[in-house]
Amino acid sequence: MLQRFFTVTAGLLAGLAVIVAGLMLIAVVITYPRLPSLDVLTDYRPKMPLRVYSADNVLIGEFGEERRSFTRIQDVPQHMKQALLAAEDERFYQHGGIDYLGVLRAAVGNIVSGRAHSGASTITMQVAKNFFLSSERTFTRKFNEALLAFKIEHTLSKDQILELYINQIYLGQRAYGFSAAAQAYYGKPLANLSVAEMAMLAGLPKAPSSYNPVVNPERARLRQLYVLRRMHELRFINGDEYEQAKAEPTVLAKPTLEASLPAQYMAEMVRQAMYGRYKEAAYTEGYRVYTTLDSKHQQWAFDSLRAGLIDYDRRQAYRGPEAFTDLSAIAPDELEEALDESLAAIRDSGNMQPAIVLAASPSRVRVYLRGGKKVDITGSGLSFARSALSERVTPAQRLRPGAHVRVVQDAKGGWQITQMPEVEGGFVSMDPRTGAIRSLVGGFDFNRSPFNHVTQAIRQPGSTFKPFIYSAALDRGFTPSTMINDAPITVDPQTIGGQSWDPKNDDGRYAGMITMRRALALSKNLVSIRILMSIGTDFGQQYVQHFGFDGKNIPAYLTMALGAGTATPMQIAEGYSVFANGGFRTRAYFIDRIEDAGGRVLARTLPAIAGQNAPQAIDPRNAFIISNMMRDVVRYGTANRAMALGRNDIAGKTGTTNDFRDAWFAGFNPNLVAVTWVGFDQPRSLGRYGYGGTAALPIWVNYMSNALKGVPDVELPPPAGVVVKPGAGLRGNDEYYLEEFQRTNPELRINNRGSVPGADRSEDSDASGAGAEEPAAPVQDAVENVKDQLF
Repeated sequence: MLQRFFTVTAGLLAGLAVIVAGLMLIAVVITYPRLPSLDVLTDYRPKMPLRVYSADNVLIGEFGEERRSFTRIQDVPQHMKQALLAAEDERFYQHGGIDYLGVLRAAVGNIVSGRAHSGASTITMQVAKNFFLSSERTFTRKFNEALLAFKIEHTLSKDQILELYINQIYLGQRAYGFSAAAQAYYGKPLANLSVAEMAMLAGLPKAPSSYNPVVNPERARLRQLYVLRRMHELRFINGDEYEQAKAEPTVLAKPTLEASLPAQYMAEMVRQAMYGRYKEAAYTEGYRVYTTLDSKHQQWAFDSLRAGLIDYDRRQAYRGPEAFTDLSAIAPDELEEALDESLAAIRDSGNMQPAIVLAASPSRVRVYLRGGKKVDITGSGLSFARSALSERVTPAQRLRPGAHVRVVQDAKGGWQITQMPEVEGGFVSMDPRTGAIRSLVGGFDFNRSPFNHVTQAIRQPGSTFKPFIYSAALDRGFTPSTMINDAPITVDPQTIGGQSWDPKNDDGRYAGMITMRRALALSKNLVSIRILMSIGTDFGQQYVQHFGFDGKNIPAYLTMALGAGTATPMQIAEGYSVFANGGFRTRAYFIDRIEDAGGRVLARTLPAIAGQNAPQAIDPRNAFIISNMMRDVVRYGTANRAMALGRNDIAGKTGTTNDFRDAWFAGFNPNLVAVTWVGFDQPRSLGRYGYGGTAALPIWVNYMSNALKGVPDVELPPPAGVVVKPGAGLRGNDEYYLEEFQRTNPELRINNRGSVPGADRSEDSDASGAGAEEPAAPVQDAVENVKDQLF
């Protein structure tokens, strides 16, 4: 009886198995043809971010939802492959897509443990799920996953499947693929990871959020040890390697979304250009853009601009805390978590770290930094903010518990309270021969304001514009030795709507008859106005367009002589490049080439090069003479601080606009032009420290001291057609003339009394004039005795 029961039961089970097998076969026959095409695998094109590099291959920006770096299977370290097999699929190279032994082992483990904690998914099945299926836990999805695994195994080789897995899988921290994860977690290439670090990454696919070493270091460590143990058991590593890997401490890279080089403004310029060209594909096709930036020059420019703006800001008063957190409303056992949460929302700015005051007294301030670090600030570290420790200031300005401040650590390890400057600035340098931008810093902090002050800030250039007017004067017969009257002048009020304009020199002093060369060195406003009166405002407006300025932004008024028009620092840099390169019009550019993900060049910039294919903007002789005159601005005039560089090939011009709203310095040698601007976004006075020579010039000098270090002086000979008169210039230096214009004072039609009938006045200029310049050191010049005197 019992034997018959087992026989019947066995028959029923066998029949049931046949029925199930038949149904499964029918399901396979029906489902298999409907499986998705594997084209996405055989022609694998992962979403690769747009990456932006300097000319010397330093990453400066990355744009795209997914961080990903494609790595060929032959370039993946052997231990990385073995760590993955140990963690996910030890029989990967033996099974055909489904590991039946693994399924059996997982089933037994689940029965023993009483819960489903292992699904026995092979790497091939995970590839199928990642590319084609959702993550829902249903029989249908699992069935389709198994069929797809079979199909993949019959289409691709094992190494191709593993390559897809290694590059496609999500591993946390916005990283897709193990190469991107190596950079995200450890800040280095996959090939440079240790066995312990590879084991940590190999443990992530199971659950990136749970085993993320940044978020859950303890769980990540347990998972890492499991992977290392399996690697040892499978003889992928020996006993010594195993023990060494277990003992290795976990050292993660500092989490950051920024590239290593501070060039966010340039990266954003590239992003906008690439989106304009490729639209959304710019963020997914893995384009690599190589800019013209030099990483060293960029770092020097970034450091110089920030140091200059901080130096200016420290001459002002401490403004008080940035914000407050009410510490009294936080339970003591929740304090550190609450403080970390508050600080997490605040970005660092360079070396300026956010901190929250825990306690404050006139002699000591205790602050809390990210990660639970607490530091005491005393002595000189409180000097800048000492006024905020007084009881006499308002609560909003006082340093008290809960105050949000900025702190920096000095070279000796001490801490100081500082503040983010309100003042802004811009810096750009370029090769005048080609227009290639070597450095560009669009503001103090891109995270605070992405507004690019180099390309977008349209400001009055002040006296940095005067060399263009002087150049126009040379074209009309003036010479550097032409004598011009530096005396007060009055514009006839009847010609300007009844409002009188009495422009002045900033220092209130007048030199009387003065050479044009000396007037430029001392930035004499009245001389510039008389020059423009002589050559005509219409001619002046037309002439400056040779340098790339838009005539609509440079009104044909007398105030043009003082820089009352508008321009960006980039436009000023392009204009000064004409002087630096011998009179050619070169245009600034910042993209050298665009490559696809495979390294194929898709586009390359072919710049106009001075002396080859660039158009001639002005006479080369004119460019030489104006450049030589601007050397005297550095040697004897308002830019004398630049002599700290100890060079003889530096030329430039300071600029300070009315009421000190804008401070400029534009300068160059024959191989490098650089321009810096300092001011407030909402124009207001920079105060007594707002001269071009005190606010802008030190930034330029700081940059150039690095950029030209070890570079020999460049001495260019006068072009053909220039007449040299030895000893006729300032302090006995040579003087230069155009061959056809050697008379010191040509016949010029101008009222010689100082009253200017019929002169125009710019509507957007202050009555006192658009230009203001700081007094320069006394200049003793040897001036040629002339018979004819202008005015």
